[in-house]
Amino acid sequence: MAKKYDNITEIEKNLDGEGLHIGIVMSRFNIDIGEGLLGGCVTELDKLGVQQSDVTLVTVPGALEVPLALEKMALSDSYDALIALGAVVRGDTYHFEIVANESCSGITQVQLDSGVPIANGMLTTDTEEQALARMAIKGADCARVAVEMANLLQKI
Repeated sequence: MAKKYDNITEIEKNLDGEGLHIGIVMSRFNIDIGEGLLGGCVTELDKLGVQQSDVTLVTVPGALEVPLALEKMALSDSYDALIALGAVVRGDTYHFEIVANESCSGITQVQLDSGVPIANGMLTTDTEEQALARMAIKGADCARVAVEMANLLQKI
């Protein structure tokens, strides 16, 4: 029996990071979580074949500064993909919603305006414990997303 979609061209997932240039912007606020995200991310980039010499890390004070640094990197035409890393942990005030929503909105806007894929690794959690439990997995996820999207956009 023939597949229903035999005549459709499909661009396959490609996780080969060889030759890709990746930029990472990490928030220093909640630095322990940021470092955990970064560790998972860099370990996975290495597994995917991205050379450490092809990775640039920029740190910024907090989540609201991440989009601006990403924008500058995206407009430099030096990166195949970017990664945003950081954590916004809920506090007792409405400030959490503002920071979480605005930083993520800014990251999405930079991606759409620049055409450079950005893997969003900004954790937004209720507790620090939730963030610590997710950081290594989310960092690795972002590495895979960045490599896959960089390769996809080169094919399209």
